[in-house]
Amino acid sequence: QVQLVESGGGLVQAGGSLRLSCAASGRTFSSYAMGWFRQAPGKEREFVAAISWSGGSTYYADSVKGRFTISRDNAKNTVYLQMNSLKPEDTAVYYCAAGPMNSPLSPEYDYWGQGTQVTVSS
Repeated sequence: QVQLVESGGGLVQAGGSLRLSCAASGRTFSSYAMGWFRQAPGKEREFVAAISWSGGSTYYADSVKGRFTISRDNAKNTVYLQMNSLKPEDTAVYYCAAGPMNSPLSPEYDYWGQGTQVTVSS
């Protein structure tokens, strides 16, 4: 089992920045690829970014490419999502997830956190 806890969400003005963190406990964190997904009200959950177990490979949704950066610190069992140049359309609950491979597909992930709210005001 892997337990995931997100933090760092909040309210920010358009153009601002936030850094989300996802702390993992349980089985070996460094053996898992990690992903960030988000879900806005009335919409389906969508892929945001993913990172391989080593951190050597990253993958982004087109909507966040160039603005968001995913990273991980295996010594701290934590994955991060640095979000810059935020837009109102980035408003959503953000979830981190752990799985065996670096994938944009949510069914590929086995473990999920409870989510953290990000609200971007215009």
